[in-house]
Amino acid sequence: MKVRSILIAVALLGTPALPAEAQSDNVVLRWNDALLQSVRTGTLGPPLVARALAVLHTCAYDAWAAYDGVAVGTRLGGELRRPPAERTRANKNEAVSYAAYAAAVDLYPAGRPAFDTLMRDLGYDPANTSSTPAGIGARACSAVLTYRHDDGSNQLGGYADTTGYRPVNAPMKVSEPFTTVADPSRWQPLTFVNKAGVEVTPPFLAPHWGGVASFSGRARDLADAVPRAALYGSAEYQRQADEIVQTTAALTDQQKAIAGYWADGPNSETPPGHWSILARTVSQRDRHSLDQDVKMYFALANAVMDAGIASWEAKRDSDSERPITAIRFLYKGTTIPTWGGRQIDGAVWTPYQPSTFPTPPFGEHVSGHSTFSAAAARVLKRFTGSDYFGGTAVVPAGSSLVEPGVTPAQDITLRWRTFTEAADQAGLSRRYGGIHFRNGDLQGRALGAQVGQAAWDQATTYWSGKTP
Repeated sequence: MKVRSILIAVALLGTPALPAEAQSDNVVLRWNDALLQSVRTGTLGPPLVARALAVLHTCAYDAWAAYDGVAVGTRLGGELRRPPAERTRANKNEAVSYAAYAAAVDLYPAGRPAFDTLMRDLGYDPANTSSTPAGIGARACSAVLTYRHDDGSNQLGGYADTTGYRPVNAPMKVSEPFTTVADPSRWQPLTFVNKAGVEVTPPFLAPHWGGVASFSGRARDLADAVPRAALYGSAEYQRQADEIVQTTAALTDQQKAIAGYWADGPNSETPPGHWSILARTVSQRDRHSLDQDVKMYFALANAVMDAGIASWEAKRDSDSERPITAIRFLYKGTTIPTWGGRQIDGAVWTPYQPSTFPTPPFGEHVSGHSTFSAAAARVLKRFTGSDYFGGTAVVPAGSSLVEPGVTPAQDITLRWRTFTEAADQAGLSRRYGGIHFRNGDLQGRALGAQVGQAAWDQATTYWSGKTP
């Protein structure tokens, strides 16, 4: 099984070996894998990746729905319904593949050679949509793409901000001691040297994203009900900074492994893609059919897309500072403990993150990881009928990107009995990594659970044959 590029695959405890037929990947899994490969080599950030996954899996679902006796598509309803004699596995495979191909090429045009290769491997000519299933797939996806090209994401404009956002704070150069900040309660850009050795100052990622059309129609309203972040001068502002200093100074190898495993930074699947990989293991565990995976990934991807919309709405509303700003501001000129057993001037404190990506470029409140993960966990729990997961992941000795070759001192196995435990650990990992506060994590978890439930309700409405 091809999985995560940074660390390791996820295993499932107590899962018997599958028969050869069940072990083969269906077309939903193969197209998900193909899109994730483009995600890893691309430059889109987490909420944009979440939308890409949702677009591909909605195209796949809408094509599949034409070959189901009950389900309706999201854009064309039951207009594409095929007669019972045509509802074969082969026709479903073909329709889903042509729909997924059209979506993948639209979302990641640079990946077209790989997508063409996958189509040929599956036995299809990507340029020929003359057969009925191919035409159904192409038509279903065309309707989805037409809708999504005008959904507020500004995909056709390179996802550029459409709101005119400007940070109130000048950039902080991470390699130099902190000097000043105009408003310590607001987001501050960071200047650092990236993996390519280039000094960069990334802008706030997609500040317009809260305005993207959500799948359930409820993401923005749910986000607007989230309490704002603590402001400078409040007891909570000081307390949350103190907690991050203390937590990161006392990190164990287990906690560092958790921070690293869930990091999902540049050149990874990002958090939305990570959860689509965890869903893959569920498919294998439960021996899913094509029909089951079409529906599971449809619900999951749209829940995670809505989680991105909701968390970015909250981030833009609060425009809140990251721990690196608050801690450097509060502790400048004061000696504080930090990870690695060191004592430093608070003016140079850094989170437990690679120096080439010290903190993601967007506001702190709420945690995207927490929101994405809680939404995904809710959908997987509802789809499988149980919160039980039974997943494990091995973090190899010395694999840390922060302390390479040193941490962890030996292999560490992470275990999640339930989907909720995995989601909670993903949220907690950002506090261990020093880039989110407690409230940003916990409120993100609560928001994600609500968003995930709303998306689940919407998805089940479609495949139950009802038009919302």
